[in-house]
Amino acid sequence: MKDLFNAFLRLTVKLSLHLYFQKIRVFGKENLPKGKAVLIVCNHQNALIDPLLIATHTQLKPHFLTRASAFKNPIAAKILNYIRMIPVYRIRDGKDKMEKNKETFQKSVDILHQKGSILIFGEGGHDMKRTLRPLKKGFARIAFQTLEQNPELELLILPVGINYSAHTRSGSEVSIHFGKPFPAGDFYPKYDNLMNTTLEAMDPLVAQIPEENYAEEVEKIIENRVNITDPIAVKAALAGNLEEADHSQLLTETGGISGGILKILIAPFFLFWKKVKIGIKDPTFYATFKFVICYGGMPILLLFSIIFLIKNYNYSIIILTYWLLVFITILANRNKPTY
Repeated sequence: MKDLFNAFLRLTVKLSLHLYFQKIRVFGKENLPKGKAVLIVCNHQNALIDPLLIATHTQLKPHFLTRASAFKNPIAAKILNYIRMIPVYRIRDGKDKMEKNKETFQKSVDILHQKGSILIFGEGGHDMKRTLRPLKKGFARIAFQTLEQNPELELLILPVGINYSAHTRSGSEVSIHFGKPFPAGDFYPKYDNLMNTTLEAMDPLVAQIPEENYAEEVEKIIENRVNITDPIAVKAALAGNLEEADHSQLLTETGGISGGILKILIAPFFLFWKKVKIGIKDPTFYATFKFVICYGGMPILLLFSIIFLIKNYNYSIIILTYWLLVFITILANRNKPTY
């Protein structure tokens, strides 16, 4: 039953992500291992959207290491456990809670022993800036603890990079780059070597813009229509080789028109989002909340529409026209890159 539910969730979330984003590009699928223990190490720029993209665009069915604060509510904790999420405790959660990470690491090790997969965001936190931050030691600890308990296991590190054109806006673009996996055992027990090699493997998968003059560099990239979700194109543009960069990034924005119509059509959700937004302190969560509100709310609205239609068949043309307009405006919604 649990597997069936997760399969349904995976399918509906994937469909919803393709409606939320204007375009999702996936590169390096040939690098995805089969029948192996895999530790997926990814950059982290967009809260819950990052793991959802990875989970729905691979066949690895990974478990996710996520911040323990999300598990505070007992009901939320049960749901998160059900969908393969494992809590990670940080100092801000309390020094006494840090001891619980031993249980988290052991659970991760047990999953890898069964040739499962674990997704961990190696940077240890999220940030919408387009850069790759130094990796934390957590993923290396899990890798080496796994090998200590099972030296014969072929444990692979899979580097991944996710790149957004506009982190907080629907109708934008995102790219997922899967790098070539490599055996963690080649580096045991040298933590620094594993961390440095993983960082080097992730480097070409992430569009990186220097923090110095960040806004100016992003503006230049956008003005030259360089595809900001393409790490190679961004690197070429920063080096001044604009002719070598991918210039497929759209500057035309239809989000103002289609987005405005869509906001009217789904006004209750939009107004609810505006109210929720006030209480969100970290903008990195904007896309997550917008996606979750629509993912949960649209089926309810559709159900009420069907019930209304059954009882009021004479309004069928109005109801069908309404949903057709919703669908068209979602597909037409395009938002150009942002900072």
